[in-house]
Amino acid sequence: MILSASRRTDIPTYYSDWFFNRINDGYVLVRNPMNPHQISRIKLTPDVVDGIVFWTKNPIPMFARLDELKKYMYYFQFTITPYGRDVEPNIPDKNEVILPAFKRLSETIGADRIVWRYDPIMISERYPIEYHVHAFGKIAAELHNYVHKVTISFIDEDYRGVKNNIKELALLPFPSETQMELSARLAEIAHGYGLTIDTCAEKIELQKYGIEHARCIDDRLFSKLLCCRLNVEKDKTQRLECGCVESIDIGMYNTCRNGCRYCYANYSQNTVIGNFEKHNPLSPLISGEVGEGDKINDRRVKSCKDTQLSLFDL
Repeated sequence: MILSASRRTDIPTYYSDWFFNRINDGYVLVRNPMNPHQISRIKLTPDVVDGIVFWTKNPIPMFARLDELKKYMYYFQFTITPYGRDVEPNIPDKNEVILPAFKRLSETIGADRIVWRYDPIMISERYPIEYHVHAFGKIAAELHNYVHKVTISFIDEDYRGVKNNIKELALLPFPSETQMELSARLAEIAHGYGLTIDTCAEKIELQKYGIEHARCIDDRLFSKLLCCRLNVEKDKTQRLECGCVESIDIGMYNTCRNGCRYCYANYSQNTVIGNFEKHNPLSPLISGEVGEGDKINDRRVKSCKDTQLSLFDL
């Protein structure tokens, strides 16, 4: 089993103590997003957790307790964009806080266990194409000794709540031709610094620029890190263009306090505030407690490791 922690919220930034408590207790409770009274109990012991993927914009709250994960394999999807507080109101200063945090994390766990995400890319009068080219190059220059890969994607306004959240940003049209033009320039920069580059869940084909389709929850990377193969299928619950393999997400929508305007995981800031106020680091749920009418089911989980030697391993 691979854990996703989490596409739905920034667990490292806001819920790290809760997460470590869940690891130490050996299980977590997760509400079904479509049926909140349906709760899954998920075992979190090392014998069934093959890997953990952390998604974050600021992992600093986890640093002091990373040793508690020594029995687990994990890597980080770490987003660093060039936007200001008009887009990402609650992210600490990139130069003074976030870039040093990225370097520190890389020095602690290794560059092969961090993916730099420069996404989503959107353009406006404040953030035109040339701004992205310059900013991407500046960040790449800072991080290229601390990371091997960068993943990019483009704003998707079809998600619930995104259109309303970005209205004030006055985004400019971003047709595929412009996306391809920008991608080619970013790829040239990335390759110049020895970085591989791929795209997250994008339809456009960019292989001619040396840009592949990403697999953000990546069985290939875990297989390399674990020194054994994982028998895991493509995640059919994600968008068709998504290359991720199956995982179990332990987060909850409308709980992330980063406040990013482009976020698809928050539909209502009032709901975010309410859910965060109900957070108890000692609860098995990320927000609130088990209540009347809730039904808990044990989710069947198992390790996907294939430890048998094959002809391809000889």
